[in-house]
Amino acid sequence: MRDTRESRLLLVLLIAIAFALITVDIRGGQESPVDGARQAAAAVFGPVENGVAAAVDPIGNAIGAVRDSGERHTRIAALEKENAELKAELGSDDRNRSRLRELDSILKTAGAGQYGIKGAQVIAIGAAQGFSWTVTVDVGARDGIKRDMTVLNGSGLVGRVTTVGPSTSTVLLANDPDFTVGTRMEKSDELGFATGQGDRPLLVQLLNGKAKVKPGDRLVTFGSRADKPFVPGVPVGEVVRVDPAGGGLTRNIYVRPYVGFTKLDIVGVVVQAPRADPRDMVLPQKPKPAPTVTVTVTPPPPDGQRAADGQRNQQGQNQQGQDQGDATP
Repeated sequence: MRDTRESRLLLVLLIAIAFALITVDIRGGQESPVDGARQAAAAVFGPVENGVAAAVDPIGNAIGAVRDSGERHTRIAALEKENAELKAELGSDDRNRSRLRELDSILKTAGAGQYGIKGAQVIAIGAAQGFSWTVTVDVGARDGIKRDMTVLNGSGLVGRVTTVGPSTSTVLLANDPDFTVGTRMEKSDELGFATGQGDRPLLVQLLNGKAKVKPGDRLVTFGSRADKPFVPGVPVGEVVRVDPAGGGLTRNIYVRPYVGFTKLDIVGVVVQAPRADPRDMVLPQKPKPAPTVTVTVTPPPPDGQRAADGQRNQQGQNQQGQDQGDATP
């Protein structure tokens, strides 16, 4: 249709008729005179709409899928992240077994010394509060932890609590240069003071300059007044070197600590001291030396001796044969 005056008048007329029908339909409500026409139109165009909808729905679903793909990828990424965090929290089977063994060792140590302990996990390391060798554990005042409590693990003395927060605590390790603990020698009961030297053996100053001590001798904590900061009987380490006795009032020895301070994980804070000094009961049993197997090897005789022995054996056999011949009737 060309754009003429008549076409424009026709368009205006059709629009006016449409508005009039809409007005009549709204005012008529359910008894609208155009209701029959609407139903007829629905009967004609309904199947067509359903077919079009059936054809369009897959496309709409695909569009929706593309539109939602960002959310789905985000959700998948979130699930993958949660899975990775869970794996990291649980750790590998080997790590879990290792931690179980460590926890079992701590419980055995606590049982041998009759220490009441609160289990804790090392959650941070570093130079906290200006100390060189410290760790942070995940227990604090809410767990009954107080300043100057002894910290140990299944191997022996770890350190002492220096700072307590609501849910965490700082532990000064026994190898810190500012750390000092009273010690007692196994069996001889010689007393001394051990001082940390970082990654080197502990320096122990024995109060008796003439004390008899040798490498391999072992030490435990002597204990403090009111059991703070140290309870008695906690294994400290083993003597690796002894300075010559110089006639002084004291004598220096060097002790390799039982605890590996660079690989701490599970520890125990002693919240209840033993009723009696366990003495040397907490020290691990010394390995028994393996029996020495002695094998005696008899060297072969020299060639000359071997020839003489063979000649004598031959003569003996000949003589035996002759004797048997004489004895025959």
